Amino acid sequence: MSATAPDRMQIMTELVKETEVSLLECKVCFEKYSQEKKHRPRNLPCGHVICLECVFSLAHPRSFRLECPFCRRACKSSETSDCLPLLHLIEILTPATNISLVSGTTTGTSDEAVVSASLGLKFNRSFGGWGTLINPTGIAMCRGSDCVVVAHDGKKRIKLFGLSGSCIQEFGERGDAGNDIKYPLDVTVTLDGHLVVTDSSDRSVKVFDFNGGGKLVIRESFCLPWGLDTTPENEIILSDPEAGALSRLTANFKKGELKKVQKIQSNLCNPREVAVSQTSGTIAVIEHLIAKGPNYSSTRVKIFSADMKLIGQMDSFGLNLVFPSKIYATAVAFDREGHIIVADAYNQVVLCLGKPEELPVLRPIITQGLSCPVALTYTANNSLIVLDSGDHSIKVYTARDW
Repeated sequence: MSATAPDRMQIMTELVKETEVSLLECKVCFEKYSQEKKHRPRNLPCGHVICLECVFSLAHPRSFRLECPFCRRACKSSETSDCLPLLHLIEILTPATNISLVSGTTTGTSDEAVVSASLGLKFNRSFGGWGTLINPTGIAMCRGSDCVVVAHDGKKRIKLFGLSGSCIQEFGERGDAGNDIKYPLDVTVTLDGHLVVTDSSDRSVKVFDFNGGGKLVIRESFCLPWGLDTTPENEIILSDPEAGALSRLTANFKKGELKKVQKIQSNLCNPREVAVSQTSGTIAVIEHLIAKGPNYSSTRVKIFSADMKLIGQMDSFGLNLVFPSKIYATAVAFDREGHIIVADAYNQVVLCLGKPEELPVLRPIITQGLSCPVALTYTANNSLIVLDSGDHSIKVYTARDW
């Protein structure tokens, strides 16, 4: 005899309660896990999970060392990390609630629920893989033709894919000719369908048409051109980590005529990845801060208005105040609503920092299935495309049906 709708609802309620007791409860203090900092679930190096408050309670006040209460393996509190599967499960079980990680309060307004739902993503498909792509570094979306453009280290440096994963076009030999590409760092697509690539081998910016025909090469204006993106006015914003600057490149791409290269921001610290909002012209750039050693490396995300006024910034330390795990930003993008999206290769996640006026808000939107996300872009229908250099693939995420 099949269960009625009320019976099924009761069964689901009981399953949720059992899950909360068995999985979503700290086995030391027996408090429920939450996305608030105090009771966030933390992985110990041994694999056991306790809440952040218990990590602090068990740690020695001077050495910050603690023993796992279950297996007695010793570790430092700094060696713990967020348990992302449990955080993701908490998010699924409370889909209509938006949690502010800054204040630790929970709000449930309809506007926030809409924002929460709009950021929910589900894995759709992946393509590429070793051989098809080799050590990819940059990705861009051609909105006019719905194709994905990737810069990588293969025989042909630039590859164009349809969203189904089929290869449409490839070009860019590794050579010394003017239009060859040796070491591409990033790629963008202009509004009139031209491909712009940064090449670290000769420190140049190279412009191609959709078929791979060379249109323009710019070498003299940069120390080391790196990240780039297209503005709503069809100009190129470009980062130069050696010069510590952002520049705006204006050209007639169809005729291959350079009009102007203007430095619009200086005194930045090793700026690399850059993104431009297609709705507001807001610019986001990731600075890679000078490190004393590999264990001290950190990043900072700076947000500028279209007229280059600093709106806000968040570094690894500041982000750690709202997300208690070290964050190393490796890519940045804007979604259609203007949210700032960053990839974190350290935690293998993609995070939303909110809109510029909301900083700092932090919400994980992809918490599993990534190896080393190095670039992000959005399709016209707001699907997120992640370039994962860890498995040399392109991964597509679409909006979740709540």
